[in-house]
Amino acid sequence: MPVHTDTLVDMLRYRLAGPLPGREAQYRMASRRRLEELSPHPEPPAHARTACVLNLLHRREGVWHTVLIQRTANPKDRHSGQISFPGGRWEEADGELSNVALREAEEEVGVPSQAVEILGQLTDLYIPVSNFLVHPFVGVLHGPAQFRPQPGEVESILTPPLSVFQDNTNRKQTDVLVGQGITLKNVPYFAVDNRIVWGATAMIMNEFLELLG
Repeated sequence: MPVHTDTLVDMLRYRLAGPLPGREAQYRMASRRRLEELSPHPEPPAHARTACVLNLLHRREGVWHTVLIQRTANPKDRHSGQISFPGGRWEEADGELSNVALREAEEEVGVPSQAVEILGQLTDLYIPVSNFLVHPFVGVLHGPAQFRPQPGEVESILTPPLSVFQDNTNRKQTDVLVGQGITLKNVPYFAVDNRIVWGATAMIMNEFLELLG
């Protein structure tokens, strides 16, 4: 695979190899309930399941974009209908954790794994509601950005420019209705294409933004 030599990519390779902004950066986009769930247990439990996601960067007309998916409605999925990074559960056949992120991106948005260069890894994030310890990776796409949603799993694909997240006017708060009729009050989120990007996805994105500076 050719190595991308863009200035942003070079900077990310360097910064991802050093100290990360960490969980403090993630928690700045966490709901009060999430903070309450995490505060008694700063470290994930030993029985947490492993998952990985990919913040996939690609350049279009000189502008850097990322890739998000809206999951299809599924009553068995605790994250049904939500906006997230491509990703999924680690399986023994995957081997290295980064392989999970690459495999899931290929399955969910149709990007060949060999076209993606992994630049590094952000801080892992524990999700109490699903008992997953999520390992976020940052990658860059080589070649044209041609995406295809996975039938039955992905409702739609969003490719917002990074500038949407860097614009502070798109940082907002709202009440979010979750399972069993529970309403979370004043949840921080990013407004993206008239959608609410909140929860673990917003937390991971915020660490990435602070890494960018």
